[in-house]
Amino acid sequence: MERVTHNKAEAEFELAIGRHRAVAAYQMEGNTIVFTQTIVPEAIAARGVGAKLIRAALDSARDRGLTVIPQCPSVAAFIDKHPEYRALRR
Repeated sequence: MERVTHNKAEAEFELAIGRHRAVAAYQMEGNTIVFTQTIVPEAIAARGVGAKLIRAALDSARDRGLTVIPQCPSVAAFIDKHPEYRALRR
């Protein structure tokens, strides 16, 4: 089963499927995580990879007590569709 990993050195959450790697990039600003970009290769895009990646990244932010700024449209849309994450948004 694919697992999302947190690559702190690269400031990315990653999900590898076969030879493909999806990432949710971020920048830290104090106790705020700013999601700047989500990249999901087209070959794996229709498999719910983006949602799984973003959900794991937001769960991590919640667990760490961080506020979220979703500059990335994919992260913003995910939060809009999932009310359980709206309290994280700044």
